[in-house]
Amino acid sequence: MMQPPLSLYAASSSPSMNRAIAIIGKEELSILPNNYEQEVVIVGGGVAGAFLAKILQDHAHITLIDPKEYFEIPWACLRAMVEPAVAERIVVNHRDYFKKGDLVTSSAVTITETEVFTEDGTQVPYDYLVIATGHTEPVPKTRDERINQFKEENEKIKSAKSILIVGGGPTGVELAGEIAVDFPEKKSKNVEVKLEQSVDLNSVSEGRKPLSSAWLRETLLKDDLDGDGRIKVDENLRVKGRNNIFAIGDITDFQKSSKECLHRVRLKWLQRI
Repeated sequence: MMQPPLSLYAASSSPSMNRAIAIIGKEELSILPNNYEQEVVIVGGGVAGAFLAKILQDHAHITLIDPKEYFEIPWACLRAMVEPAVAERIVVNHRDYFKKGDLVTSSAVTITETEVFTEDGTQVPYDYLVIATGHTEPVPKTRDERINQFKEENEKIKSAKSILIVGGGPTGVELAGEIAVDFPEKKSKNVEVKLEQSVDLNSVSEGRKPLSSAWLRETLLKDDLDGDGRIKVDENLRVKGRNNIFAIGDITDFQKSSKECLHRVRLKWLQRI
């Protein structure tokens, strides 16, 4: 069972995210005059974007753009389905950790060389832009709505006479284990949960969430996407050929090993102490 407290520090397992913090935080934010408050815009409030906003809010003016009002720890979501109280700890309003910058609760729709435009009509200027939109997943806008979703899923599990989980990957296996432990009376059969509906086994997808990069296909970064929709970055997580636009997290094509990245990031942060 998961134990409190959970924090954004504990959630910072992505080496590319940590590398961006080191690169932007130490090297990049020192090149403008001291009396100029640099504008850093972060698009995406998932693990990568939320952690970066938390770390950099004391070093520049940060604007976080995200269509929802909260951050959640994704790898704890399955636990929250069988134990809804966990959702109270893993779903955190952005303003609970991000207190100094601006929060725009809307989706980014396009970018220029100097601004980000959002679905609600907001125009946000930037000196540095960080794209951290990760994968697309339909979730509610507010924290309360998201917590209620977990409660509803829990009620479905409780009331189900048996549960069929289709797919045998890590997610399905973990969910089957969580249900088996908390609801031993349920009959779990194999692995992605489809409750109260039929399943055509010939049409089940691989279960991969689509990348949230479709909005970039008509922007100045349209030629910086690979065939899978990932943003092509250099070893410093800059979009290739651009000095002030970065991408971090799952949205990138970054392929460096975790050990190498973490080692270099730790060295950079130790140098700051």
